[in-house]
Amino acid sequence: MTKSLHTPEYTALLRTLIDARKRSGMTQQDVADRLGKPQSYIAKVEGGERRLDVVEFISLAKAIGENPTALFDRLLAALDAIPD
Repeated sequence: MTKSLHTPEYTALLRTLIDARKRSGMTQQDVADRLGKPQSYIAKVEGGERRLDVVEFISLAKAIGENPTALFDRLLAALDAIPD
């Protein structure tokens, strides 16, 4: 599998994170503050300019106030909806 940030699968990951953040009512700045990072870090993640690893996914989920396992389950459902 390619490491591109623009695959349908990676786009589903970003959409899942963005949707979770917006549902929580948090801004990018709010999440960045919780992580001790600049707002530009969240903007780059959400914009697909910066690739996430699993540890960062867990940190982001917790900063948003989401259970990482539940958020990952939502991602898996989104991935299942992508046509082969």
